[in-house]
Amino acid sequence: MITHFKKLDWVLITAIVLLCIYGLVMIYSAGMLLGIDEYGDSAYFFKRQLTWIYLGIPIFIAAIITPYKLYDKLTPLMVGGIIFLLFLVMIPFIGEVVNGSRRWIKLGGFLFQPSEIAKLVMIIYFARVYARKQPYINQFVKGVLPPLGVLAFIFFLIMMQPDLGTATSILVACGAILICSGAKFKHILLLGSAAAIIVGTLATTASYRLERITSFIDPFADAQDTGFQLVNSFIAIGDAGLLGRGLGQGIHKLGYLPEAQTDFILAVISEELGILGVLFLFLLYSIVLIRGVQIGVAIKEPFGKLLAFGITFQICSQVFFNAGAVSGVLPITGITLPFISYGGSSLLITIFATGILVHLSKHANLAREAREETQTSWGQKITS
Repeated sequence: MITHFKKLDWVLITAIVLLCIYGLVMIYSAGMLLGIDEYGDSAYFFKRQLTWIYLGIPIFIAAIITPYKLYDKLTPLMVGGIIFLLFLVMIPFIGEVVNGSRRWIKLGGFLFQPSEIAKLVMIIYFARVYARKQPYINQFVKGVLPPLGVLAFIFFLIMMQPDLGTATSILVACGAILICSGAKFKHILLLGSAAAIIVGTLATTASYRLERITSFIDPFADAQDTGFQLVNSFIAIGDAGLLGRGLGQGIHKLGYLPEAQTDFILAVISEELGILGVLFLFLLYSIVLIRGVQIGVAIKEPFGKLLAFGITFQICSQVFFNAGAVSGVLPITGITLPFISYGGSSLLITIFATGILVHLSKHANLAREAREETQTSWGQKITS
């Protein structure tokens, strides 16, 4: 037991813990005013996020000790379950409408978002299918095509909420698994082009999504309306300096960045903690990325390898989309910053996913040591 404890990836675990603490501190700072205005408690969002972290601890431990091949066996059940939940969201009096979108189901005093669960379920599903399709991965119809129907259906259900940001995030993660599976470049290019056309069409056919694109192109053209949030994000980032204004001293969270504790929390971090605070945050994300890739490379078994790559690129793609939106490099998608933005569903699923990653790291280390012992044993036999 102690040996297995020592085999855990403590570098990765430390990065995850620090990200959770970082997020907790910044949610308190970013959500103080809104907490007072709406709930009469400056620590309202902090307390709720802390509750989610407490719930996440046993989930993280369970993910570390659960054999990853169990997910392979449970995949059909998980896919069926997430489809059921995505249907439930669309039923009045079950699905909760927040800010004009029906994305949540109320459970007790909390809301959870099934589309967040769908991110991990689709990663597991794609890893399972493409691991089994390795002998035919060069064949489009037999090797590449089979899971795309399920992906399209999940994409459609999430778009009904509507939530293009989450749906696109799932496409990116599944695309990363397809690339890592060894599919032909022409097949990847074909599917990538089709996905880009679909997302582009959906982004421009709804008026509110089109406003996001136009405000992204020139936010100052309508700085008091569609470009309001992005313009103030620019100003907050521009005021950062090396060390920022100081923790809790930010100005733009005081009504200039609506929902500052969620999508645009990175702008608050930049304003209050400066360039060094942002660099430290991205250092932690870089550790997750580097360790995730190393784990994927180290695992020889296809399902584990694709699962590690899928989880890693899912988290990092969310960081990319969120940072791109806050800085004006990409259109605003509503994708949150992993571990940092306020939100229980996203946090718990990310904690669970990184717990799986830690488990995969331990599995890779133990497998490597077993191979080394076998090689040493054979070498001794040959020598003797």
